[in-house]
Amino acid sequence: MIWKWLGALLLFPVQMVYLVVKAAVCAVLPPKLRDLSGESVLITGGGRGIGRHLAREFARRGARKIILWGRTEKCLKETTEEIRMMGTECHYFICDVGNREEVYRQAKAVREKVGDITILVNNAAVVHGKSLMDSDDDALLKSQHINTLGQFWTTKAFLPRMLELQNGHIVCLNSVLALSAIPGAIDYCTSKASSFAFMESLTLGLLDCPGVNATTVLPFHTSTEMFQGMRIRFPNLFPPLKPETVARRTVEAVQMNQAFLLLPWTMHVLVILKSILPQAALEEIHKFSGSYTCMNTFKGRT
Repeated sequence: MIWKWLGALLLFPVQMVYLVVKAAVCAVLPPKLRDLSGESVLITGGGRGIGRHLAREFARRGARKIILWGRTEKCLKETTEEIRMMGTECHYFICDVGNREEVYRQAKAVREKVGDITILVNNAAVVHGKSLMDSDDDALLKSQHINTLGQFWTTKAFLPRMLELQNGHIVCLNSVLALSAIPGAIDYCTSKASSFAFMESLTLGLLDCPGVNATTVLPFHTSTEMFQGMRIRFPNLFPPLKPETVARRTVEAVQMNQAFLLLPWTMHVLVILKSILPQAALEEIHKFSGSYTCMNTFKGRT
């Protein structure tokens, strides 16, 4: 037994070196992309913002069916018509992912009307945009129900069938604020941090599930209506991401079976700095970069 443990201990660093080299080679060589022609994709919050761009990108890359969930029928209908004009079968269902019973009911309706879902994109999110003491209790609960618990309900609704088929992918549109919070968005940062932990646990839990994978995308500030009014101190140095860029990179990550994606790549530096710098230094970075006050001009969706 001791020789078995000793062998495993000696092999471990070799495995680590191999995996690092393999990742480096894959980063340089053109990746083999997953064929989406047989996939049925469900996108929550699919009527507007990043969700609408995700629908376009999946359609452009050949997805067989696209299903949109959201709370605003007007937006859902517009996006559905646009996707159908692109030649892709598209359906929409009105669903509040923060409502567990509604999620399970609409998931059953999707299976009966459209069929099995093989790619689930948890994109729906809201932001209250106020400090804790200025926040309404119901608004705080709404953020947690939609941004965090909604992913529990949608994943529980569709993952079992993916496991049966041995074909599926769970995608989470998260935020870099899950790793580095800012004032004035305490509801959003908290919910995204919880969502990130959910996806980390789920990703590890799927390691022994053949054919079923997970992808978590953590983008920097993206120029959508949801964060309208947010101001960065150095916009030329740290420009907001375009939603179409986030959508394109997200679909590519799914096709490459990439577990975690930070956008842009410079956000990796942020993670490293948080690991090595003292709290006082991090606070000065927040003040210097303007993230300390960036939500002071926040308006959100009108």
